[in-house]
Amino acid sequence: MNGARGEVTLCIDGRERTLCLTLGALAEIETAFGCSSLSELQPRMRRLSAAELMQVLAVLLKGGGEQVAPEQLSAMKINPGLAARAVAEAFRAAVG
Repeated sequence: MNGARGEVTLCIDGRERTLCLTLGALAEIETAFGCSSLSELQPRMRRLSAAELMQVLAVLLKGGGEQVAPEQLSAMKINPGLAARAVAEAFRAAVG
């Protein structure tokens, strides 16, 4: 894990995985949620559904170098609270 790059880890299915909010990941999340700016995205991220959390996790995993579809994540063991915290940490690390 490279903290300087804004990477965080999350245990998914018993294995530590790297999440990273890259510029491409940020653009993908904005598009998925219909946001045109970070200021629009910020309040939207505070009220994610479970399905949306899976979608964000998939995008952040891709930023960390791993391809996992949201549908695949739904079959994996993931602590929802830890997942939400990891997503928040990835955003904090990348955009402050």
